[in-house]
Amino acid sequence: MKITGKHLISMGYNQGKWFRSALEHINKEKLTGEALTEYLESVKPQYITPHATAKDYHVNIAAENDLEQHNVDTVCQSMDVLMKTPTLEVGAIMPDACPTGPAGHIPVGGIAVAKNAIHPAMHSADICCSVMMTSFGHISPKEVLDAAHSITHFGPGGRSDMSRLPKEMTDQIKNNVFLSSDKSFELARTHLGTQGDGNHFLYVGQSEQTGETIMVTHHGSRGFGAYLYKTGMKTAERIRKELSPKTPKHNAWIPYDTEEGIAYWEALQIVRQWTKLNHETLHDATARKISTDIVNRFWNEHNFVFKDGDNFYHAKGATPLDNKFVPDSESGLRLIPLNMKEPVLVVQGDTTETNLGFAPHGAGRNISRSQHRRNNSDRTIEEIFSTETKGLDVRFYSGQIDITELPSAYKNAETVQRQMKDFGLGEVVDKIMPYGCIMAGDWQKDAPWKRRKRKKK
Repeated sequence: MKITGKHLISMGYNQGKWFRSALEHINKEKLTGEALTEYLESVKPQYITPHATAKDYHVNIAAENDLEQHNVDTVCQSMDVLMKTPTLEVGAIMPDACPTGPAGHIPVGGIAVAKNAIHPAMHSADICCSVMMTSFGHISPKEVLDAAHSITHFGPGGRSDMSRLPKEMTDQIKNNVFLSSDKSFELARTHLGTQGDGNHFLYVGQSEQTGETIMVTHHGSRGFGAYLYKTGMKTAERIRKELSPKTPKHNAWIPYDTEEGIAYWEALQIVRQWTKLNHETLHDATARKISTDIVNRFWNEHNFVFKDGDNFYHAKGATPLDNKFVPDSESGLRLIPLNMKEPVLVVQGDTTETNLGFAPHGAGRNISRSQHRRNNSDRTIEEIFSTETKGLDVRFYSGQIDITELPSAYKNAETVQRQMKDFGLGEVVDKIMPYGCIMAGDWQKDAPWKRRKRKKK
């Protein structure tokens, strides 16, 4: 009788590339019974299995009411599963932590440290979501916000008026196996100068210390980074099936000590530089519009993978404090936005045993966007907006108010700041006090395809 792959699967073996050579040998030698079993046991892949018990993680958050307790419990339940991933060694959660999916997904405000492995899902599609500040000196904040409003771009799609990539970056993109497709390059080119949607923003305020007017932008790598995430997940999933089939798909990884791992790490660095350029493009254009000099500028990621030796720190919404994680930092200062009516915190700090070198990235959420809408269903959108933005110049690029981005949709900012102090998560050295901001708004409410559909009817 000829042995087939179905026979091996029925014996409990996982299908893979090794089946082909094994079946050729088995049928050539006509192995059966104990000889067949002994051979299969000698040649089957040695799979990497999840940890039997979760690796330790540090909890830098404390619930102060029932709603927060439910959130913390859910986050910890997810971390308890996540930390069984076989590559992980230690983790941490921040005061702004909130779940991103079923148990086992890295939460927002989570840090997971892997040995020799990059997990695409642990940085998500919004690779290098980050914040940049530029001080324009002593100038009217309204003048800066008006100028920025005329320059920035929120919502779907791209633009052509700012799509000029440096030659060096173009060459890097086209020479990287994960980024070299025409689609990837077109996304990198046309999405330059755009900010996306959701919680991304352009904020203008004034330094509490100096009175200087400062612009802060918040966005990631747009469609360019999302493309890398998609190609990275495909590679990670193929490797997971070969190395660790019992690891959940969402926690698949690419080993760094492989050609694919090195290429993926290099692709992440290209996306990082693109995102920094995207911030700079908007900030420089605003400076030209108001004909002023730039007094100061710095930036930091809060959704990225950071390397230290053969350890890879996956920070899903966590601000790196340690300078070793931000190679182009000169000041050692970081930015932590809270919500549109609160200051953007300027912080600095050191690595401790429990913070792993990180701080929160913002205020986080205790409830979902949909639940927030339900909780406010007894009031009109205009009433909610008027109450929550009083005294501020708040604009939505689409012209449609998104109440899920108003202050009450987020955790209590004072609680987050207090817990930063309690858990040693950075020292606040300045605050950028709010004047106003621009966000995408609920652009889907009057999306272009909906307008076209109405026009057609």
